[in-house]
Amino acid sequence: MIVLTRKNKNNIGDKKQGVIMLRIAFEFSSERIPVSSNFLFLSYIKEALNSTDPEYFRKLFYYNDKSNKITKCYTFAVLPQNYKLDNKEFVSCENSKIQLVISSPDQEFIVNLYNGILRLEEFKYKGYTVVRKNIRIIKEKVINFPEVVFTTLSPICVKNKQGKYLDLEDPEFKTELNYLANLILKNYRGVGLKKELSFYPLSMKKRVVKLHEKFLDGKFFYVNSFVGDFKLSGDVEDLNLLYKLGLSFRRSEGFGLIEVVG
Repeated sequence: MIVLTRKNKNNIGDKKQGVIMLRIAFEFSSERIPVSSNFLFLSYIKEALNSTDPEYFRKLFYYNDKSNKITKCYTFAVLPQNYKLDNKEFVSCENSKIQLVISSPDQEFIVNLYNGILRLEEFKYKGYTVVRKNIRIIKEKVINFPEVVFTTLSPICVKNKQGKYLDLEDPEFKTELNYLANLILKNYRGVGLKKELSFYPLSMKKRVVKLHEKFLDGKFFYVNSFVGDFKLSGDVEDLNLLYKLGLSFRRSEGFGLIEVVG
């Protein structure tokens, strides 16, 4: 069993530099998963963190015994492979597997999550069961230029102050994207954007994501989001951190994980 520690700089990286040069891919098997599996894996992440360090878990997700709404230090993507859609579920086929890819520049988060998931081989959620199989540590790329092309591993959603999710063509989209990026960076490092971002969609399409809303009597709601390739320009340090933190609303629920193209 490999256990990551906060002192293991070769595996984890150095937070003083502002980045940790890895993201982690966990492979799972399951006979079936819901089409909307974001909250299944969010619950898995929470359980893993709580099993390692309950105090850290509470600090990250709660404030005065209420849910903490502050932007989180991580993002993730759920990537099912060789599953077929059957009604409201994905059902396994031959050689099916699920990848959970998680990214964060925060050393404490990565250590607690990794060690928690090592202990949590099987997880049950609302009648579904996932079994962890393999773990793969992925070295991330380093961004050295003020303009980079990204692709989405999980969808990007942006909303305005009225809570409306915006289309790419909406005049408010770039303004609200900059507001969001500034907030993400400020909450993580204490300082927001060093330079305004410029966002250029290259080949993106809309994806409507169905999510379960526990505060709406168990009903579902829909999030307009986008997947595909886009170009982003700004300060190099900002771009490197957003690459690791993600760029979207609802990042801690499986939105906004991006990858450098090329």
